[in-house]
Amino acid sequence: MPRFWRRQTILAKIETTYGTDASPVAANAILASNVSFNPMEGQDVDRALERGYMGHKGTIAAGLHATLTFNVELQGSGTAGTAPAWGPLLRACGVAETIDSGVSVTYNPVTDDHESVTIYFAIDGTRHVLKGARGTCRINVTAQGIPVLQFTFTGLFAQPTDETAVTPVLTGFLKPLIASSTNTPTFTIDEDPYVLRSLQLDLACQVEHRPLIGAETVLIVDRADMIEATIEAVAMATLNPFALAAAGTELEVELVHGTAAGSIVTLNAPTAQMQRPAGQENQQGIVEWPLRLAPQPASGNDQWTLALT
Repeated sequence: MPRFWRRQTILAKIETTYGTDASPVAANAILASNVSFNPMEGQDVDRALERGYMGHKGTIAAGLHATLTFNVELQGSGTAGTAPAWGPLLRACGVAETIDSGVSVTYNPVTDDHESVTIYFAIDGTRHVLKGARGTCRINVTAQGIPVLQFTFTGLFAQPTDETAVTPVLTGFLKPLIASSTNTPTFTIDEDPYVLRSLQLDLACQVEHRPLIGAETVLIVDRADMIEATIEAVAMATLNPFALAAAGTELEVELVHGTAAGSIVTLNAPTAQMQRPAGQENQQGIVEWPLRLAPQPASGNDQWTLALT
């Protein structure tokens, strides 16, 4: 019998001890899309044997690890102060989760003590386990599209096994809202509103697999957060990104998506440095600017927040 790609499940759970299987269950299921999986990344070490005749020298697989990429819809839990079902994934991207019960859940980048997840990725009865997984994320909001979190995880390699299929519990994932003027009431730069086509916050975490003697880990060793926003061009007197980039000016960028309590997502970068504009675009006969802004930390780990209220 063939194995069907559509019969797949992703389970993810925060690890108590790094690299120790957290044993995720059906309640830890992830509702994902655009899944891509590389189960056995690494190198083939050439044995370079001298045998006195021609032929392949033979290799040994080394540095084995797995990578898993997928999207998750950006939508709150529906209850203010209750963490979303995708929270563990963002936490494993070098991000802290702060819960104010009944009020809000706020995420911000952190430099130390990064958490990790165990991910079970199953395809039609074959289960792959990624322990010690850490990753990076892009938050992507595009007009008339579904806002998504685009995750890429790297985890330790383990041999796949045949397992009984799990029926995932996905009740924690609510139907999302399309990004629009109605559903996305706020987009501002330096507290001034602009017409937005798309916005992306790339956490740009540098994720490294380190298969050393005595320890094998996946670490987040650095990050270079970047915001890309495409807006309708305006008069220079209103916004001059060229002068702002030349001066290295820092500006507040804020986007609010959602209007109902429990489903409001606010992305805020209080001190984002304007970068050199990449050019100008013709969209439906209208001039648009693709802007780049680099979130800058003030006291540290505060260059951006993602708040759910």
